[in-house]
Amino acid sequence: MIQPTTDPVSLEIFRHLFTALAEEMGAALRRASFSPNVKERRDYSCALFSPEVKAVALGDHMPVHLGAMPMSVEAALTECRVLEPGDVVCLNDPFKGGTHLPDITLIQGVHDEGGSLLGYVASRAHHSDVGGMTPGSMPLAREIFQEGLRIPPVRLYRGGVRNHDLWELMLANVRTPIERAGDLEAQLAALHTGSVRLADIVARRGSDATLQAMDDLVRYADRLMAAGVALIPDGRYEAEDVMESDGFGTVDVPIRLALIVDGDRLTLDFTGTSPQVTGGINAVAAITSSACRYVVRCVVEDLLEESLPAGGGSMEHIALVLPEGSLVNAKLPASVAAGNVETSQRITDVLFRAFGHALPDRIPALSQGTMNNMTVGGIDPRTGDPFAYYETVGGGMGAGPDRHGLSGVHVHMTNSLNTPIEALEHAYPFRVTRYSIRRGSGGQGAQRGGDGLRRDVQLLGAGQIALLAERRAAGPSGAQGGEPGAPGENVLIREGVETSLPAKTTFDAQAGDVLSIRSPGGGGWGRRNP
Repeated sequence: MIQPTTDPVSLEIFRHLFTALAEEMGAALRRASFSPNVKERRDYSCALFSPEVKAVALGDHMPVHLGAMPMSVEAALTECRVLEPGDVVCLNDPFKGGTHLPDITLIQGVHDEGGSLLGYVASRAHHSDVGGMTPGSMPLAREIFQEGLRIPPVRLYRGGVRNHDLWELMLANVRTPIERAGDLEAQLAALHTGSVRLADIVARRGSDATLQAMDDLVRYADRLMAAGVALIPDGRYEAEDVMESDGFGTVDVPIRLALIVDGDRLTLDFTGTSPQVTGGINAVAAITSSACRYVVRCVVEDLLEESLPAGGGSMEHIALVLPEGSLVNAKLPASVAAGNVETSQRITDVLFRAFGHALPDRIPALSQGTMNNMTVGGIDPRTGDPFAYYETVGGGMGAGPDRHGLSGVHVHMTNSLNTPIEALEHAYPFRVTRYSIRRGSGGQGAQRGGDGLRRDVQLLGAGQIALLAERRAAGPSGAQGGEPGAPGENVLIREGVETSLPAKTTFDAQAGDVLSIRSPGGGGWGRRNP
């Protein structure tokens, strides 16, 4: 029999055990990975789920991944029904549990020696190439079929035996199969680590106590969430912002939100948001849900001055209204590559703006609002082998009521790092000619916004470049009278001549060309003293 509840001391012990499990999964993935994008930038996430597919522990990894991973597990079980011991499901389809095609998720059930289900472990990594029309698989595309190989939930392993045909099919459709195989093996290592650690916990604590603790942690997080929402003044708070362009001529694409607080219930209604568009700024529901989970959790933890359990709870007190076929709930065959990385940031901005009306003295100014995505690929002149490079660039953090914004950091839906210069120049035919803070790009105010970055990368051979960025027309706004941060810039430097590039573009580059990414600053908070 499962015991009725877990006592507070034991629950806190389980909380740390489950959190450590997810973190150790991430450490295993990072150490075993091949690509700089995973090993150096840490563009991955790992998680533990209960048998009922409730998030028990989400590692301190990528927010844009973590909030969407429950949908991935649910999709895997919908398509594949039951995961027997040794089964591993693989998926990346944004319309069946994924986010965008470079993010490949692996899911495995964990069973005890008698075959009883203890939970699920999942690992997700951003792969630097999954095919498609440009190296790096982040193209300026009109439909998802141009973006890369689409994998619905399918068994990569059945009973511990690899599906060789599926494995070969996946690797045949990417430009860098050795690197992809290495990163997939690293994800499998993460699943193994999580499975072993969960078995260790069960061996020490017992399966009944462990399963009960999973349920109790989810319920505890739900109670904290309800208590936090109840601290927000009741009312309807509206906000909106725009995506500057979709890359195909559509500009100022609106995202509109009505935030409705009623006691301990919160409704986030995106009615009025633009219909999905031609370019890849469309976000699937999993991405919007992830952004909402992240922002609500930030606000609630600030109000409670207490951290929620690592799983964040079931979010049962939060209702989402996502119009079907809109920018925040796109449908097939929408192009979605930038929805994951750019629109997620704007959804976050709109949410913070709405909360700023409800809690004006607590909500910070907007941060850079973009991930400044750059992909470069071609043939490495040093080796003659294909390469595919992906990078996001940090920028300015928005200032808060009692602090200046940080400079040159990844904020909100990205929690990654910049590739170190040494690793970058070792792995790719590049030379970093400049890497610096954009002094003065943060917005002024009683508290100053953080400054953006400038990162200049010279190509040692010809290559194809794809850029997906935002906040190039206008910088992120300040709060409570603070000034906006400076907008970002994309610049091509060829033979010493600078040419401004669009926020979203694909082009062929020559050996010796320098791509200069200049990221936005964060908004300032409060009026400056005279």
